[in-house]
Amino acid sequence: MIDKFVRSMAEAMAGIPDGATVMMPGFGEVGAPNALLEGLIEQGATDLTLVINSAGRMRVPGKPPNAVARLIDQGRVRKVITSFVRANSVAGDWVRDGRLQAEVIPQGTLAERIRAAGAGIPAFFTPTGAGTLIAEGKEVREYQGRPCILEEALPGDVALIEAWMADRWGNLTYRETGQNFNPIMAMAAKLTIVQTHNAVDLGMLPANAIHTPGIYVNRVLHLPVGDPVLPR
Repeated sequence: MIDKFVRSMAEAMAGIPDGATVMMPGFGEVGAPNALLEGLIEQGATDLTLVINSAGRMRVPGKPPNAVARLIDQGRVRKVITSFVRANSVAGDWVRDGRLQAEVIPQGTLAERIRAAGAGIPAFFTPTGAGTLIAEGKEVREYQGRPCILEEALPGDVALIEAWMADRWGNLTYRETGQNFNPIMAMAAKLTIVQTHNAVDLGMLPANAIHTPGIYVNRVLHLPVGDPVLPR
């Protein structure tokens, strides 16, 4: 019987190696797998490359840094691949001081590179970034009169995913804008680990409500939060 639910955070995070490329979805805090990020801190992996939309929120007096900022501040992250690094943040400080590598990519290109990895597309051409620093060292071709640069797919070793509902096969549904980077990152990693707010019986998720099929999911940890109303 297929059952991808695990019993503990330690079981969910087991085996993440040093040097892994870890994908972390979310737009700000929306759709971010905050519990799994805390679990990664406890798990101890280091020398990580983080693929994340925004590398750390700004410093706010009276508020502690989030899990991503703490990972960086502990010296556990070697590189961030991101669309935005705040100057007034832990990541910004480390990049400025040369202690952290940063590859900054336009947000749409970042999303498409991740999606391409999940879809088995090795590379694609895009006009975004042509004629800028982003194009340095990349192949350029002209399509329909516009210069386009070659961007390679961006796979991950691990994806940490936040879902609204999951069944024991690992079929997932996300709530509203929680769909931002979660579906494509779930497809693009070798090991996909999910925190879900609601666990439902097999067959309870309507077929058109399944945003990520269980074939892409390896482990699911149920962390009950919110209203367990089934999607339509």
